[in-house]
Amino acid sequence: MNSITIQGTNIYIWRNLMKKIQNYIFTIFLIMGLSSITANAQVNLSAHTASPGGVPHLTIMHLSDVLGEAGIANLQVTEGQTLTNSLMTLAEGKIDMSAMPIILPFLLDKGRGPFAKQGDKGAELAANVRALYPYNAGGFGLFALESANIKSWKDIKGKTIFNGPPRGAALVNARQAIVLATGYKEGEDYKGVQANWGQLSNILVDGSVDGVVIPLTSPSGRVTVMQSAGDVRIISTPKDIFESEAYQKVFNAPGNIPLEVKWEDMGYSEGVSMVSEDGVFRGLGTAFVELVHKDMSFDLAKAITATHIATLDKLKAKSPFAPNIGLGQMDARKAGLCGPSKVKYHAGAVAAWEEAGYKIADCAK
Repeated sequence: MNSITIQGTNIYIWRNLMKKIQNYIFTIFLIMGLSSITANAQVNLSAHTASPGGVPHLTIMHLSDVLGEAGIANLQVTEGQTLTNSLMTLAEGKIDMSAMPIILPFLLDKGRGPFAKQGDKGAELAANVRALYPYNAGGFGLFALESANIKSWKDIKGKTIFNGPPRGAALVNARQAIVLATGYKEGEDYKGVQANWGQLSNILVDGSVDGVVIPLTSPSGRVTVMQSAGDVRIISTPKDIFESEAYQKVFNAPGNIPLEVKWEDMGYSEGVSMVSEDGVFRGLGTAFVELVHKDMSFDLAKAITATHIATLDKLKAKSPFAPNIGLGQMDARKAGLCGPSKVKYHAGAVAAWEEAGYKIADCAK
């Protein structure tokens, strides 16, 4: 009886032991399976960009597409943003990525312009962002319906001019472009109108303004929209003014780059004309970067940048203006980096560019 009891106990113990071993093995395989799923899962990232139709929107929406296709990340993009606000949101770690004119991190770092209220805290916030890749958003030009009878920059005297969103970097540069070309000041010589980018399409055709001074790509969808209301005239910055010492000095400021495009390369057809001495559009170019928070992991930043590099040709084919926006332009000066700008590339981005055969200036690392 005792023997049977002992044997039964042994069997019971053995069965319990086997069950525990089986459960342990199952748990190990479950953990391994979950680890594998996690390793292969796409990361969810949040991003900001400007309104549809412009360069910042095109580049980041393309990135969203190719990152999803590559299984790297689900990029959730909020469009129509004023990027001045987006920089603060990114620097505070509330989003992962944003299109950004290079002038804005400089202003934040110095606590100037739209970031004056930040004071010394601005430098701490500006230090939280890193770049992945550069491009430009076109050059500031003046354009208007031919019926507005604006044939030169001087003709905006007493006119109503749309010059960007409230508090945005575009507004700062538009005002600067007007001063350099004419000496005119907003409120004294012309009436400036500001509105968010999402309202621009209506403004271009509703007759509420006489002309527009904003970044123009080659060609520009903004000019095309205005064409629905009539023939459009683009006015280039006069060559003598553009080449003057005063105008050239502006390119020493963060994010300002010279932009020159021949008329035949601008991509327009009937209904659009240009005023220029020699058939070349000249304007104050705006350097942009795709910014991320500094705490983004090396591997993720590298993977995102490498995907951007690998799909540059695909991006250039997505829009008529895409070949003219400085994609893959890693020369620091032409990309608007270094000098007074403290914007640096993320270490992961540097690795991706260098592995792809590009040279990155030490001042941008």
